[in-house]
Amino acid sequence: MFFLHNKTAVITGAGSGIGKATAILFARQGAQVHIIDLNEDALKDTQEEILADGGSGKAHTCDVTKQASVKSVFESIGTIDILVNSAGISHIGKCDTTSEEDFDRVFQVNVKGIYNCLHEALPLMKQKGEGVILNMASIANNVGIPDRFAYSMSKGAVAAMTLSVAKDYITEGIRCNCISPARVHTPFVDGFLQKNYPGKEAEMFEKLSKTQPIGRMANPEEIAGLILYLCSDEASFITGCDYPIDGGFIKLNN
Repeated sequence: MFFLHNKTAVITGAGSGIGKATAILFARQGAQVHIIDLNEDALKDTQEEILADGGSGKAHTCDVTKQASVKSVFESIGTIDILVNSAGISHIGKCDTTSEEDFDRVFQVNVKGIYNCLHEALPLMKQKGEGVILNMASIANNVGIPDRFAYSMSKGAVAAMTLSVAKDYITEGIRCNCISPARVHTPFVDGFLQKNYPGKEAEMFEKLSKTQPIGRMANPEEIAGLILYLCSDEASFITGCDYPIDGGFIKLNN
């Protein structure tokens, strides 16, 4: 089950975290993986892991906020069966403490970046008469998260775009879903703690971990497993859905 043989998969944000774990897993399951990230060195690391594991992967350095750049990469790939929109950034701040510059930066990556990839992938999928899209939303589009105004805004847009695409292209054999992770232990988390809580990293890591009722953060491989399922033929009856993967955060945090 969950084999991706003869599938071409494009994964953004594949230089680290969830995107990297997803790329490695997809390649292991037989997909021809095209990995996209702005960080060329990180991309090379992901590609090397894929190749060392016996998989097939090609790296593309690309700024997803630039439609011309995305178009060029997608045209070079030529055919796409699966698109995983994992590229994204975070931001800490309430509405009145979020600068216009920071708001625009989050919007450009988390919203326009996904739009750009959708805009270029959908025509290729329509030509084939089938395709699967997985967008990265968040628990922040389901519940209020303190000090995450811009981030929550962007993830609410991701959920809305997911529903719109699922509705508009269902008759053309294209499925579109999103997932909503809670906190995931990625390099971003470690960097965030080092920057904002020097000397108290372990203490704050424990505190953030316990905000999930299950008592810990997810690891990227756990998130990648759900992405694999939703992008596989075994999930062919699923479209227009948002799947929480949150250690009980949404339903059990009362």
